[in-house]
Amino acid sequence: MDISSHIKKFSGLIGRSHKIVLICHINPDGDAIGSMLALYRYLVRKGKKVEMISPNYLQDFLLWMEGAGQIEIFIKRRRRCVQLINESDLIIMLDFNQSDRLGEAEKHVVNSKATKVVIDHHLDPSSFSDYLISDTSRCATAELVYDLVSGMEGKPFADILFCEAIYVGIITDTGSFDFGSYDGHTLRIVAQLLDVGVDKEKVRIMVFNNFSADRMRLMGFALDQRMVILEEFDTAYIYLSKEDLLNYNHVKGDTEGFVNLPLEINNISFSVLFMEKSDLIKLSFRSKGDFPVNEFASKYYGGGGHKNAAGGEVKGDMMEAITRFLSFIKEDNPKKRTLAEKQ
Repeated sequence: MDISSHIKKFSGLIGRSHKIVLICHINPDGDAIGSMLALYRYLVRKGKKVEMISPNYLQDFLLWMEGAGQIEIFIKRRRRCVQLINESDLIIMLDFNQSDRLGEAEKHVVNSKATKVVIDHHLDPSSFSDYLISDTSRCATAELVYDLVSGMEGKPFADILFCEAIYVGIITDTGSFDFGSYDGHTLRIVAQLLDVGVDKEKVRIMVFNNFSADRMRLMGFALDQRMVILEEFDTAYIYLSKEDLLNYNHVKGDTEGFVNLPLEINNISFSVLFMEKSDLIKLSFRSKGDFPVNEFASKYYGGGGHKNAAGGEVKGDMMEAITRFLSFIKEDNPKKRTLAEKQ
């Protein structure tokens, strides 16, 4: 995508707006919150009236970020959030491209008379906005926000809180550059962020080393008792039941990164995390190399995401979900694809 084609129009939309609402997706991750806080910081510095909404609660490891306390939580203050949406003349949605990712806020945003903009980097966007700024080659929505703001400014926006939020978005969506579609442009942005003064060690500690002892014990349990390796398919999976999570006092965010752990095993190219929720099983998919987990998620679970990071969900209990997955993986796995390519 040539971002220069969007900068002028996006700048015009902002300039003509008086009440702007920024909103992220349900169960927001570091990129969703980082992108929203960064754009909020920029717009406030430009004198705009801006509000932020998250469909549900933030994960604990993101609460330290400057401005996080100003984010309205829809499920906590529904009346207030609906009022903000109804009074806005511009709604900017960050880090998602399907309206159902808005949770309970969906009908209010979709029915709003405000101009609606989506800024995102995921595949297969649906048409529920007036204006779409999307680039699937970007490692994070935060990277896209950085370039939009830099373009509108005519130079990098050297505000420390803006830069810190962008940095959080990039490192969380790449797992500190362990995965994701980052490239030289991404690293040049990171260099500029560090030059401004972002404390990379502080951010690393707050994002990746800011968990409870229960979370560490849960991770040990998951690897020791709930990880299954399927050597014949270059695949591994971890499954965690509601009882498992309860036993370790699980809170939102505790399982962040668990799905990546099996990929550290030699010859494992595909990793899956099964998490039992109240009425469904949530699946997270990760891969290394050329196995496209977004295609796997879409084909079998109606999910989606990126080539090496995707998600989906399925109704039923855990054992049913695992049994179905085992039938799918026999037909579609990294080893089978590699053999087919060689032939």
